[in-house]
Amino acid sequence: MSFTQKRCRISASFLFRTVSNLHPIYQNLGSASPAKYPLIMGILNITPDSFSDGSHYNTLEQAERRALSMIDSGVDIIDIGGESTRPGAASVGEQEEIDRVVPIIERIRGCGVNISIDTSKAAVMKAAVEAGANMINDVRALQLDGALQTAAELEVPICLMHMQGKPRQMQQAPYYKDVVAEVLSFLQQRVKACENAGIGKQLISIDPGFGFGKTFEHNLMMLAHIERFAAFGLPVLAGLSRKSMLGEIAGKPVNQRLSSSLAVALVAMQKGARIIRVHDVEETSDIRKVYMALHNA
Repeated sequence: MSFTQKRCRISASFLFRTVSNLHPIYQNLGSASPAKYPLIMGILNITPDSFSDGSHYNTLEQAERRALSMIDSGVDIIDIGGESTRPGAASVGEQEEIDRVVPIIERIRGCGVNISIDTSKAAVMKAAVEAGANMINDVRALQLDGALQTAAELEVPICLMHMQGKPRQMQQAPYYKDVVAEVLSFLQQRVKACENAGIGKQLISIDPGFGFGKTFEHNLMMLAHIERFAAFGLPVLAGLSRKSMLGEIAGKPVNQRLSSSLAVALVAMQKGARIIRVHDVEETSDIRKVYMALHNA
């Protein structure tokens, strides 16, 4: 038995399986404190080439320690990815991606934390959910072959993200006439496609896709108007942690963007984002406490 299995209480049921008007993963049911809302999604990349933490957690032991650290720091969802989607990233084979993510999902699935699989491949989604993941986070919004049907069959919450182009070329020349309107229109179309495939809206959250086929100006415009995405009526995920736009603002390299990441996390919360995807869970948890104290004052 692993250290994680000894430490965590194994349970056959995960925290958020029951579907109601809005899936409980978005309501944060089961938490002892309502002040844990908005949700914090911690990033766990099992990759050699992710933009911020590539190769840091390539072994099962490294990934396990990282997951346990995030759990101790108050994470609500751990988002596990086996393929980098940074600009210029190379693709990863289906089986290799499964081999990267499934062992750590199996290792932490009894720890009382939600597990999201960050993938666009149908086979990876299926393998991850069978291993214990209870959410899908897809940067391609279920557009790859088989992804939409598989997500419908798995009946777990899904986050749909906007990306203009593909990871290798997405930052070469992104162009929009109205970035907020066009991204929102795309997400509305993908939500409709999900509904047509049998995925209820109560299972869906949306992500504008900061840094995915957007210029610095596009990213700022989306953050300034993120409440327009929240007005769509679905939970909004904001993934801004350590992104290049923060480097441009603060003039700092990727490993020195904590303060700016916390600043935009607070802005996103104030403007209606309900899932904050981050590298720095403990510090973001402190920011959330400040937000909730002011929100409840």
